[in-house]
Amino acid sequence: MTATNPRRRRRDAGQAFPLYIVAVGGLLFLAFAFFAVGQAAATRNGAQTAADAAALAAGQKYRDLLSKGFLDAIGDGIDGRDGSEGGAGTGWEDLLNGRGMPSEAACDNADWFAGRNNASVTTCTPDSWPTSFAVTIKTSNTVGDSVIPGTENKHASAEAKAVVAPRCTIDPAPAGEGKAGQDGKGGKGKDDKPAPVAITCDGKRWTLDPDDVHDLPDASDLFAVRLAH
Repeated sequence: MTATNPRRRRRDAGQAFPLYIVAVGGLLFLAFAFFAVGQAAATRNGAQTAADAAALAAGQKYRDLLSKGFLDAIGDGIDGRDGSEGGAGTGWEDLLNGRGMPSEAACDNADWFAGRNNASVTTCTPDSWPTSFAVTIKTSNTVGDSVIPGTENKHASAEAKAVVAPRCTIDPAPAGEGKAGQDGKGGKGKDDKPAPVAITCDGKRWTLDPDDVHDLPDASDLFAVRLAH
């Protein structure tokens, strides 16, 4: 049996060592690259969460404003369509149908919620029908340092849209009690007083009397807020 030459063994080991270094370096680079991809994915997911929360916040604020405006209009005896008696400019029918309130406060609420998720709103676009808020956000944090150039300055952005959907319909007024504002002439009932307004919201009936406003529906009874996909 021929003995292996010690010099040859050392020469082979010396030739293989640089290959090991290259292989290990390549594996480390791939590991760091996968880590950078994971960082980017996590930042992107966080951005989408912030966008969803901001859009819902805008919709919920607008829902609350609509609900308050609608119930105030009923209590003040405002016309269903033109709002002439209360001077509000918007009748309660429009409010019940999900439109007619200023949108600035809703977008401000979206920006506040985005800030709680380390982001800021770059655009907030309301649409009057169906009432919705399309929101774009940008994360405050970047992806961070990685082996991929430029990630240290890269922010994530995402979009979301929330829709404010009316839950209620107006019930026909009983005979002799006026039209509850549906005729645009004040909705007068007996003794020239505002007639009660009857609405049905997802199967539940509410009768709202301007002279005896109690047991009021909540904003969530009047309107649903959901993300549009």
